[in-house]
Amino acid sequence: MKVLYFAEIKEILAKTSEDIDLSYDITVDEFLTDLFKRYPGVSDKQFQVAVNEEFVKGDDIVQPNDTIALIPPVSGG
Repeated sequence: MKVLYFAEIKEILAKTSEDIDLSYDITVDEFLTDLFKRYPGVSDKQFQVAVNEEFVKGDDIVQPNDTIALIPPVSGG
């Protein structure tokens, strides 16, 4: 799967994206648990998760060929 990072998360991880080798379906919550184990510096950050450009919930399924985006809140004016 491809994971896209934006704004503060991109700055913390010093990368805009990465490919994660996943050979089975997982839930969004399982993906986040794994992400926080690999990158504890983002575990306390606020963001929404989108899969294939659609916002998702924790029990939604992520498949190996999906694209996940971690999108922090943005302020406008």
